[in-house]
Amino acid sequence: MRLGLDIGGTKTDAVALDDDGAIVDRVRLPTGFGADAVIRTALDGIERIAAATGVDARRFASIGVGIPGQVDAARGTVSHAVNLGFDELDVGGRLSALLGREVKVENDVKAAALGAYRLLTARPVAASSVESSAWSSARSLAYLNLGTGLAAGHVIEGALWRGARGAAGEIGHIPFDPAGALCPCGQRGCLETVASGSAIARQWATDDPYPVRSLLAAADAGQAEATRIRDRFVDGVAAAVRMLVLTLDVEIVMIGGGLSNLGPWLLDEVRRVLASWAVESPFLASLGLDERVLLVPAGFPAAAVGAALVGAPSAPEMERIPHG
Repeated sequence: MRLGLDIGGTKTDAVALDDDGAIVDRVRLPTGFGADAVIRTALDGIERIAAATGVDARRFASIGVGIPGQVDAARGTVSHAVNLGFDELDVGGRLSALLGREVKVENDVKAAALGAYRLLTARPVAASSVESSAWSSARSLAYLNLGTGLAAGHVIEGALWRGARGAAGEIGHIPFDPAGALCPCGQRGCLETVASGSAIARQWATDDPYPVRSLLAAADAGQAEATRIRDRFVDGVAAAVRMLVLTLDVEIVMIGGGLSNLGPWLLDEVRRVLASWAVESPFLASLGLDERVLLVPAGFPAAAVGAALVGAPSAPEMERIPHG
């Protein structure tokens, strides 16, 4: 079995996978705040999965961790994990020393891309879990994470594509509107400033703990400003899909992250926008963008599954996933 952890800002998901990549056990627990608390959370998750499966932590085929922040996958270090309460932490080194075995670390969005790819291509898992088993032969995928921010991960021929400096998939910081809002990255009008949870919260003042819920209700009630923000959000997500296809021509874009819980409404709206662009552009029409978008099924722990896969000890191709 393989063990994977997805350490998020508020919760941590831990899963055990069997030889076929199917989830055999899963636990969820709150994430501690601060470097030491994050390490304790990871150890707690590992211990709970070990107890649930009856497998000692040192006997898992691999252990991997998906975590937000800037990750050096080769060294196992994590930087700028503001939501977790630390700026620099040797996650892989500390866990490996405590457990007496290697622990691999990957950025959570990139790990989720691997998990989404496994869901899509593994049989019989994919056929029962995603919209169509016809995509089970896909050889490339982009995972579009819609959460507080916006980012993507790429899997090509079963392996993660990180880019020259690990920035592959940071499409949230591609300027979408040069006259738009100032982005925390220092640029103006980045895609993340219109198509993310933080973008909605900034533009739509509400007491609702889930601003997108309030926004959609107001738009459905006919409020003009809510409608404008909602439509611009959908256009931004569609633009992200278009960027991901036009840059690497991936076969599938799978949308995940917290805002993917908007479900069929989001998928239908994004497909509608993509189809409308195809009417105006024979080039876009030839690409069939609206047919290449899927949603990660609600509740599927993509990042935890991907973390279990990224921990595979078959370096140098440790992230490669066989087809079928």
